[in-house]
Amino acid sequence: MKNFLEAAASVRPSPRQLAWFDTGFYGFIHFGPNTFTNREWGDGKEPESVFNPTALDCDQWVEALKSAGMKALVITAKHHDGFCLWPSAYTEHSVKNSPFQGDVVRLAAEACRRGGLKFGFYLSPWDRNAESYGTPQYNDYFCNQLTELLTGYGEIFCVWFDNACSPEMRGKQPYDFPRYFELIRKYQPNAVIFNDYGPDVRWCGNEAGDARYAEWAVVPTELCPYATVQTGPGPLSEYGSLDGIYNTDQFIGSLPNILYSKGLAYVPAEIDMSIRPGWFWHPDETPHPLSRLFDTYLTSVGANACFHLNVPPDTRGRIDEQDVARLKEFGSLLRREFSAPIPAQIEEIPNRPPMQKQYRIHFHTPQRNLRYIILEEDIAQGQRVETFMISGSFTGGKEYPVFQGTCIGHRKICRLSDPFSRQNPLIGKMDEANELVVTVTAARGEVNLKHIAVY
Repeated sequence: MKNFLEAAASVRPSPRQLAWFDTGFYGFIHFGPNTFTNREWGDGKEPESVFNPTALDCDQWVEALKSAGMKALVITAKHHDGFCLWPSAYTEHSVKNSPFQGDVVRLAAEACRRGGLKFGFYLSPWDRNAESYGTPQYNDYFCNQLTELLTGYGEIFCVWFDNACSPEMRGKQPYDFPRYFELIRKYQPNAVIFNDYGPDVRWCGNEAGDARYAEWAVVPTELCPYATVQTGPGPLSEYGSLDGIYNTDQFIGSLPNILYSKGLAYVPAEIDMSIRPGWFWHPDETPHPLSRLFDTYLTSVGANACFHLNVPPDTRGRIDEQDVARLKEFGSLLRREFSAPIPAQIEEIPNRPPMQKQYRIHFHTPQRNLRYIILEEDIAQGQRVETFMISGSFTGGKEYPVFQGTCIGHRKICRLSDPFSRQNPLIGKMDEANELVVTVTAARGEVNLKHIAVY
C-alpha cells in the first residue's frame, strides 16, 4: 500500500500537458453548414452552396475571445456532416465548392497568430458525407485529411477528437486512434490530444460545464487506455476490476478507485460548454448569464481542469454582438476579481508532517472582504493533496474554519464569497481576519504547494 501511494504521488504530467494547463481558458468555434441550416447535427447531404458567410472576420473572433481572457482557439475544421472548412484535396464537400471559396482554417490560424492566441482544430471522426465511412478505407481518408491540417497551418497546440456516431453506425466504423495519434506526434509533437480516453486530455463527462467535486488528473489506466501508464497495479487489483469505468463516473481519481486499478496515468480533464444552449449559432438563442460562466470558470480553471468555451459565429461569419458583450463582461469580471492579490506574508509552518503541512497567511492590515484563496501544487512533481482546510483568526479573538476542500492540483480557487452577493455565511459580516492557516489534512505524498494568494 505504501509503495503504491508513493508511486501514485509521483505520476507526472508531460511538458505538453503543463503548457495546456497554463493555457487554462480557451475558445471553441463551431461553424459550418449547420450555422446556415439552423441545426446542431447535419446529415452530410447539405449542398456546398449553403455555406456562404457574407462578412467573415476571424480577427473579430480572436478579439472577442481575448476580451474574455482566453489564450487559444480551436476551430471545428470538420463536423459530423463531413463539410471541410479548408479546401481538402480528398473531398468535394468543402469550402472550395461553396460560394465563399476561402480557406476558413487558414484565415482563423493567421488571425490567431496576429492576435497572439494559440491555434488548434477539431476533426470529427464521424463523417456522414464520406462514401468510405463504414469501410476499412475510411481510416486512410481520415488520416489524409488529418495530415493536411497538421502540416499546412503552422504550430498546433491542440487536436480535438470525440467519439460521436449515429446509433445505426456504432461499431461499424472502428476509429484507428493509435494511427491518428502517431501522425500528431510526428508532425505536431507539442500538441495535446483531447479524446474521451486520452492520451493527453480527457472529457469531463458532460457538455454543460459541470465539474466533479474532486477532479483528479491522476486516473486509472482503465479510463484512459491510450495514455502512458506510470505505475504498477493497485494493491486491490487482484480482488476486483474497474471494467466499465467512464468519464461520467463521479469518483474517477479517488483513492478507493485507484486501489483497484491496473496502473495510473496522468490525464487531466477539460470542462467544455457553449456560451449558448446550442453549439452552433441559432437566431433564437441568447448567451448564458454571466453568473453561470463565472461558476464554470471557478470549477474548471479553479479546480484542476481547463475551460473550453464555445462561441459560435453567425451566418455573417462574425461573433454575435450579444456574445461579444457577454465575453467583454466576463473578462472584466475576471480581471476585477483576480487582478490585485491582498498583500500578505505567507510562510510554511515548520515541524509539520510532510503529508500534513500547514501554511500561514498573515495580512499586513486586518481584512474584512475576503473573496478567494488560490492554492497551487507543484504538479511537475505530482498531484498529491487529498483534502485540506482553511481556518482564520479574526479580530476579537475568534478562530474558525472558512473553507474545506479536496484535491488541489494545478490550481484550486477557494471561493469564500459570491461576487454577485458578496456574502459568505461562514464569515461574520463585521469580522476582520488577521491571518489564515491552510492545513493539508491528507495527501498521497509530501506536499509541494508552489503558490498561495488571497483576493
